[in-house]
Amino acid sequence: MIKKVCYALLLASLLISVNVAASQKISGEPPTLSTVINNICPECASKASQQTATFILDKGETALYARAWLTNHAERSIDIQYFIWSEDNIGILAMEALLQAANSGVVVRIIVDDFLIDADFSVLLALESHPNIHIKIYNPKHKVGVSTFARVKNLTKDFRDSNQRMHDKLAIFDNTIAITGGRNMADEYFDFDNQYSFRDRDVLVHGKAITTMKASFERFWNSDLSLSLSQLLADELAALTPKAATDAYNRLSTYANDPNNFSEEVKSSINQLPTYFNTVLDNLRWSDAYFIYDYPGKNDGQAGLGGGGKSTDEIIRLLNSAEKEIIIQSPYLIMPKETITLFKTLINKNITIKISTNSLASTDNLMAYSGYHNIRDRLLDIGIELYEYKPAPQNQAELHQRYLQLKASPPIFALHAKSMVIDRKTALIGTFNFDPRSINLNTEVGMVIPEAATANELYRLITDDMKPENSWHISKNNNPDNEVSLWKSIKLTILKWLPLEAVL
Repeated sequence: MIKKVCYALLLASLLISVNVAASQKISGEPPTLSTVINNICPECASKASQQTATFILDKGETALYARAWLTNHAERSIDIQYFIWSEDNIGILAMEALLQAANSGVVVRIIVDDFLIDADFSVLLALESHPNIHIKIYNPKHKVGVSTFARVKNLTKDFRDSNQRMHDKLAIFDNTIAITGGRNMADEYFDFDNQYSFRDRDVLVHGKAITTMKASFERFWNSDLSLSLSQLLADELAALTPKAATDAYNRLSTYANDPNNFSEEVKSSINQLPTYFNTVLDNLRWSDAYFIYDYPGKNDGQAGLGGGGKSTDEIIRLLNSAEKEIIIQSPYLIMPKETITLFKTLINKNITIKISTNSLASTDNLMAYSGYHNIRDRLLDIGIELYEYKPAPQNQAELHQRYLQLKASPPIFALHAKSMVIDRKTALIGTFNFDPRSINLNTEVGMVIPEAATANELYRLITDDMKPENSWHISKNNNPDNEVSLWKSIKLTILKWLPLEAVL
């Protein structure tokens, strides 16, 4: 079923292309991405140099369709950064779509973090051999071109460097429009995993902030920490024959275009998709939104596992700007003493702080949850309101595209969205978790949107997740820890004793 829905996505992209091309037959030229945007959104051309337009991609379905549409319409360049790229349905379909873009003349550049990359290296090498596709691996100390001995050595001798990861998620199309937020390139981030799925969030961006986003990508692309696949796997690339590369391309194409993957139940979605992106552009909101980011390496490393970073400084500034209320959504919630002190100071100024996070029953990362569990009572003591997401929330039916198909045995639904609202005036959507890794080790990105309508929309989305039918409201005498198996409780107890906080 996953393949059927994904195939429908590709067909939808083709339909969109045909419709747009037909509408511009007079010129005889294929429409550029900028042309399509400006035709749909006449005000975009005049506003883009002075302000930034944003649109919240709250559902996996819309986030996936937006990426597909933009990939299909890009004419010159696609620049991509991801923390995770998996060899599953979404990962394979994404690679095939990028290959087709490259075949049409688009220059595709990809940076993937080394730590959790899970892709067929023979396919990656074939893509790297394409004249229009260039792949780099960030901080390769664990997987790509690294022996088991070297990996062990890196973890013991260079522990801090091995744990410094690129957590950025960014896709820029023709230097014109971009997507950033919480989603990685894998099934579970787009509602296509049958066992485990994420409630996540992205934001589509157009206008002035693209310049900063592009500069951040270039900084990573040119960093000494980003090594080309051709350098890391030089021998394997040298041994790759033209036939082997062609065979790899054909496997991707066959997978994506097998008519057996098509199903009747997605036809209605396909018929509606040609107008989908028009709706997105019609609902853009313009503001002085800006992009926050870290430098490659996060910091100079002189503080060991500490040190902060540019994104951390901006998060602190936003928190200190609050006058009445802070609403946070973070899947992982492990606060160092300094952060707890900051929140206590804010609460002492009569600022209300509410945080939506995962429960023991929903979390995908028990190790990270153990760090939160250790400080949960302390957070309650200083006056933070905590809401833990249920593994089968009521709003899963609305948020999860394939819920009705899987209703008999729905996947666990967990939070992965990283967002914040300050005084219902300023919104933040990005990759930053409230944990030591995001604070000190991992590079992070995000969009700060100082616009009331967007802030109120995000406020509604997060507070909906906090409702009793979707989350447990935590107190010292009321928590859902007994909603899990005995074995999971035992594992949590063991993990809580380990000195892991700095790397959680």
